[in-house]
Amino acid sequence: MTSTRPYLIRAFYDWIVDNNCTPHIVVNAEFLGTEVPREYIDSGQIVLNIAMSAVQALELSNETISFQARFGGIARNVNIPINAVMAIYAKENGRGMVFTEEDNNDNEEPPPPAATINIKNSGANKGQKSNRSHLTVIK
Repeated sequence: MTSTRPYLIRAFYDWIVDNNCTPHIVVNAEFLGTEVPREYIDSGQIVLNIAMSAVQALELSNETISFQARFGGIARNVNIPINAVMAIYAKENGRGMVFTEEDNNDNEEPPPPAATINIKNSGANKGQKSNRSHLTVIK
């Protein structure tokens, strides 16, 4: 399956903007392929304002986040692999989402299911009205 991370980043970006807040991302600046202004990195991370008023040509694709922005008055191109994004949040209240290392493994095939679960309404089979469900594990 494809990674959920780019979809969640886009969803949180839209949610933050829809609520008139400023979207920021925390980036692992040491992640392979990350192109950010090195002079603004602190402890291997960089926090970037990705609001439309702060960047140009913002692209939130399934593989990268890219845009152009000014840093210290100098226009720079920024390219960030999706897996380098550690968090997205609203500057005004800190609400958002933090990603973990395990989230980077979304591209792996899920293990086969150990068992199948059937859900059935036990009363419906006997012509009785019942709101209780019954779970049965089938191996």
